[in-house]
Amino acid sequence: MHIQIAAVGKLKEKYWVQGIAEYAKRLGPYIKLTLTEVNDEKAPESMSAAEEAQVRDREGERLLAQIKPDAHVIALAVDGELWSSEELAAQLDKLATYGSSHVVFVIGGSNGLSPAVLRRAAQKLSFGRMTLPHQLMRLVLVEQVYRAVKINRGEPYHK
Repeated sequence: MHIQIAAVGKLKEKYWVQGIAEYAKRLGPYIKLTLTEVNDEKAPESMSAAEEAQVRDREGERLLAQIKPDAHVIALAVDGELWSSEELAAQLDKLATYGSSHVVFVIGGSNGLSPAVLRRAAQKLSFGRMTLPHQLMRLVLVEQVYRAVKINRGEPYHK
């Protein structure tokens, strides 16, 4: 199985990069993991709703350009479905067996995801109603993918 995480913005802080690298290393024997970063749109701190939509659209175009046509896309969105770790594991297992062996999780920028990206997504996933920094969300997502793989293999998860 190939899991791709496509996200807006670059990870700059060393500790985020190291945390993600640790889980990527742990996932290495089980799946192919690709982390794709696209540039965030330079924008002023305060914008009109129309300007925010333009930023989302431009970032969305960049994200969509990184997604292969046959990929199963799961958008991370506040209004998405809430899954337990076991439900995520079951979804990934089902996709690997019957659906698509290439799954892309998409994380938008600070203004969210464009309508085009949301339309491209087969599913929307929420990690809760709280807003998390995009860097932290990447780390949490990679950890949950690792946990899902361990659940599906019936192996213990070491904390």
